[in-house]
Amino acid sequence: MGRVARCLLILVLAAAPGFARQHRITWGKWLPVKWFVGPTDDKVQPMNVRVLYVDGHVKDFTTGQPYDVTDQLFVVRRAYRLNDQLPEDANKVPHWKWQRGGWLLVDRGSGRVSQLKLPEFDPFYSVASWYRDYVAYCGVSDDAEKVYAVVTQLGRKKPILRQDLGAASNSETPDSECPAPTWQRSPTRVTFQPRSGKPVNFTITSRPGQ
Repeated sequence: MGRVARCLLILVLAAAPGFARQHRITWGKWLPVKWFVGPTDDKVQPMNVRVLYVDGHVKDFTTGQPYDVTDQLFVVRRAYRLNDQLPEDANKVPHWKWQRGGWLLVDRGSGRVSQLKLPEFDPFYSVASWYRDYVAYCGVSDDAEKVYAVVTQLGRKKPILRQDLGAASNSETPDSECPAPTWQRSPTRVTFQPRSGKPVNFTITSRPGQ
């Protein structure tokens, strides 16, 4: 095979979908940090965080284990540092406090990391449970008065399920409105266990995902 032919073959292979370069997704070491909770941030919860790298570049901090949605996409819980400094503080050095955030969607093919917008997901109270490209959790209303059973699907702006579960407890304990919902297949069904009340089951109609 001549030189020109080899160059043409390389160009054709590079243009093929399966030949596209995968981005390198790596993780840093786990770091134990203090997560301050409560009305006056006087209670400490232990939390482990680690850095998410894409091609050697820091993209974000994460906590917990990732979940593979497809062979290309995965989700992971975000963690971040918030500056607790007041304008009148004499010490102008930022006072960082760790917080738990929402969820990140990571595309291995493009290397893109984006924050998911989960309706009424509360970083303090909500515990997400993933199945396929669905996520179920107990959401909290903006006024913190109501708890809802929420199921949403990646790629959709509106939840496919939003059911009132009653009044919110406004407890000072993280993840206390309800534990992670449980899934079953054939048919696809999810069960919520409210803090006060009986388990509630919902059947989810299959819809095309991503």
